[in-house]
Amino acid sequence: MSLQLVGALLILASFVLAQTGRLAFGSARYLWLNFIGSSLLAIDAVAEEQWGFALLEGAWGLYSLLGLVDWARGRPMSGSEPA
Repeated sequence: MSLQLVGALLILASFVLAQTGRLAFGSARYLWLNFIGSSLLAIDAVAEEQWGFALLEGAWGLYSLLGLVDWARGRPMSGSEPA
């Protein structure tokens, strides 16, 4: 399975799980799935010199990483599960 497919599946899985109530938006699991998925997509985009997609996925990954830092500091994002 390609890097792109794995990354996309991780992001889509987190979204579907959150939409169906199986995972809280802003929870550590949600953020990890998004961070890993977007990082894989950003790496692939840079390798393929797709700069717009690299920017989009890089920003998505950075936002997820900042959410994980906040979660680790005991300040989970709004809508997340209790720490």
